Amino acid sequence: MRTLAAGWIFWALLAALFAAATAILAKVGVRDTPSDLATLIRTLVILAFAALIVTATGQWSAASRLTPRTWLFLTLSGLATGASWLCYFRALKLGDAARVAPLDKLSVVLVAVLGTAFLGENLNMKNWLGVAMIAGGAVLVAMR
Repeated sequence: MRTLAAGWIFWALLAALFAAATAILAKVGVRDTPSDLATLIRTLVILAFAALIVTATGQWSAASRLTPRTWLFLTLSGLATGASWLCYFRALKLGDAARVAPLDKLSVVLVAVLGTAFLGENLNMKNWLGVAMIAGGAVLVAMR
């Protein structure tokens, strides 16, 4: 039997926990800091942390086996992440974390739409109801 830590649900929930901590910690961090500088500092910390993990797990050798297509899509993903973080930190600087984070999570809705449209993933009616509820909830939380 698989252990809990081997499943995707465990890691997705852990990611949600860390994302929640990110919003609260970042909101405090941008209070007296320009949002773009705060994003740079966060990015440098992430870079160092990821390099430490890759070094500790011996994954550097795998980089030489990446295809040009993989490099392209990871580069584009990195640019999208950077743009997302810059926008997120700017939004945190200007708004309440309790309202900014739910709107940021509309990315979940967009991933569902794009995943089905471009990756051939399938969601059933129950799944789409959940996606609609996420969208509605994000909008309701963001409203004054």
